[in-house]
Amino acid sequence: MSQRTRIIIAVGVMAGLVVLVLGVELLRRQMAADTLEPGSIPIYVRGKLLASFLPADLEPLTGVSFVDDEEGKTQQGWMLRDVLLLYLTRDALQDADITVSSSSREKSVPFTWAEVDDVENMVMFDLSGRGTLKLVSKLEGFDIRDAWVQDVDRIDVD
Repeated sequence: MSQRTRIIIAVGVMAGLVVLVLGVELLRRQMAADTLEPGSIPIYVRGKLLASFLPADLEPLTGVSFVDDEEGKTQQGWMLRDVLLLYLTRDALQDADITVSSSSREKSVPFTWAEVDDVENMVMFDLSGRGTLKLVSKLEGFDIRDAWVQDVDRIDVD
């Protein structure tokens, strides 16, 4: 067998292994995304379930806080952008519209990625006293408590 044939076979075997590993990882992600743990918050991208997370999954993220103008209380938690970047790339989010909703409160709030990505807006999750997440912000029009989304249970990225 010639040297060239051996190289072609080796490259073919390596390419096959790469395809196999990527296929197994894709299958694993799909299976994990199809089963939601109770209390988890699913993230849908263009209507398809991408992932889900529990409030406890956010602990490793960098915490942030601000004092709300309305009641002077400290809101402390994790940036929505950091949560989304755990599962999506900046490129995938660049022109995205993001809707955060609560079915129990029958409330949803739309944002652009630019609004979510701007640190000054402080679009973030805060842990409520009941252990659920609420979405709070300093963004104009969403900077009062009545506008915040309590008991978040879904994120849609379109």
